[in-house]
Amino acid sequence: MPKQRITKEMVVDAAFEIARSEGMEQVLVKNIARRLGCSVQPIYSYCKNMEGLREDVTAKAMEFVRDYTTSRIDPADLFASTGRAYVQLAKEEPNVFRLFILHQRTGISSMKDLYEKETDPKAAVFIAEQLGISREEAVQLHLHMLIYTMGIGTVFCTTTPGISMEEIFGQQEKAYRIFREAALKDRKQEDIRA
Repeated sequence: MPKQRITKEMVVDAAFEIARSEGMEQVLVKNIARRLGCSVQPIYSYCKNMEGLREDVTAKAMEFVRDYTTSRIDPADLFASTGRAYVQLAKEEPNVFRLFILHQRTGISSMKDLYEKETDPKAAVFIAEQLGISREEAVQLHLHMLIYTMGIGTVFCTTTPGISMEEIFGQQEKAYRIFREAALKDRKQEDIRA
């Protein structure tokens, strides 16, 4: 029987599956080799250092998050369904969610930078049209919900036995109403001053 040739893609896929099921701290050369059914030599030949492999695993996790959330978004309710998709990710894939939340974000020195790196630019336009608010107000509302959802998702995936989805979605909805009312109140005050 011919020996299976181990590729870098196989190494990264195996490392991602370990991170997904057991957490990034279990992404070790010996665990990858065991999963692939090979010696550690092929792993070392592709991974000059574990930091590079962890970056590849994180990139694969970001791709997974994008695909996961995209498949769960309701175009008729884009804004709310996106938030719910992230919370579902936290419940169903807690280790991937942790990778998503805790990965190093470079080049970010403001909330504006965070917003631009973490969201689709079309989202603010969609939100503005749906709610009849300006694009700037939509960006603020979306940023508030992004931060809130990242936070509540973190709480959700780190509690045991776990908070119910209904309770989390209820909190998300309350936050949305508060942030939306604040945006509309700011707009009314600006209209009065004008």
